[in-house]
Amino acid sequence: MNILAIDCSASLCAACVYDAAAERELGRKVLDLGKGHAEHLMAVIDEALNAANIAFPDLGRVAVSIGPGSFTGVRVGVSAVRGLALALNIPAVGVTTLEALAAETRDKLGPRNVLAALDGGRGEIQAAVHDEAGAVLFAPAVIDLNRATELAAQFSPALAGTAAQMIASAMPSHEFSLGPLVTTADIAVYARLAAAKEPGEKPKPLYLREPDAKPQAGFILPRSS
Repeated sequence: MNILAIDCSASLCAACVYDAAAERELGRKVLDLGKGHAEHLMAVIDEALNAANIAFPDLGRVAVSIGPGSFTGVRVGVSAVRGLALALNIPAVGVTTLEALAAETRDKLGPRNVLAALDGGRGEIQAAVHDEAGAVLFAPAVIDLNRATELAAQFSPALAGTAAQMIASAMPSHEFSLGPLVTTADIAVYARLAAAKEPGEKPKPLYLREPDAKPQAGFILPRSS
């Protein structure tokens, strides 16, 4: 089965094609955009398919990062994957950025608990803990640094993500192994995780907090009776 995975959850606009039976990547395209994922995503997908030398009808599944991450980027990626799944009549699977970071950490360090944590700003940390097999020990949530250190003390994990060093620095008496200190995992990790999941509900964005931009009350139209 060929899987197309895409990730727009951070600054990257990434796509790859993965052969689940052979457990190998066939082709990829990754752009570091910052913004503008919607304008570039379909071209990125086309280049990944061309690199893999396959076409849309050759796909058996599509996968996407569902966040946490950029509100706009996650929405773009999820919408694109749901549209492709509908058009191609194939399953769509969502993978969180936190489980992907945890998996990439285990790839690097070996089986172990992993606390994947992203710096959300304003004292917020978006975090989850997964065990050595990838099962969830602490579900994705917005926490503060104190709670993050409690989780680190409780599970003795490796640390990954942009808040990893912050957590390690707050616990100088502990020694932590570190995974990727980035906002999102390599795109092939998403594809590999999606291959192992049973398709279920359609992917939807994982928003752990409200967006920064909110409509002004004066511009909200009243409901018509």
